[in-house]
Amino acid sequence: MESRSLETNGSITKICRGYDNEAYLEFDAISANESFARLVVSSFIAGLNPTVEELADVKTAVSEAVTNAIIHGYENVLGYIPGRMKCPREICEGKVRMRIRITGDVVHIEVEDDGKGIENIKQAMEPLYTTKPQLERSGMGFAFMEAFMDDLQVFSVPGEGCKVVMEKKIGSTPWLDEE
Repeated sequence: MESRSLETNGSITKICRGYDNEAYLEFDAISANESFARLVVSSFIAGLNPTVEELADVKTAVSEAVTNAIIHGYENVLGYIPGRMKCPREICEGKVRMRIRITGDVVHIEVEDDGKGIENIKQAMEPLYTTKPQLERSGMGFAFMEAFMDDLQVFSVPGEGCKVVMEKKIGSTPWLDEE
């Protein structure tokens, strides 16, 4: 497996390509890397020739999943803006892992963290539910992921982290075979 590291926003990001249709990334759980994750997934699926709407859907879902890992999993609520961070202790050490796989015309994305996990997944997935109302969080992250992707699954163990698994078919071929 080929592996290389890139430096982005002061953090080391590892990109591994096992074969032509899969990529794995691991990056620091800071808000500056949320846009990096969007960029990587959009570049990776470009070969499928997605429509602008499909590309926006996938980028939004990835953005929401990564943001949830950073803000809720690791509670890195202040994010990281170079020159504006008051104290390095405001950023909890942690990594977000993202795996992107293309099978035919379906993109499969996993976003995983080792943060605090979700106590009640069903409640967390309800629109407008948020554990951070003081931060003016809308509570729409899972609702957006569910709306923009064809399939969404959330796995979590409190104290051990969370894994969000999403799939979306790219292109105009029907999702199910027509008889």
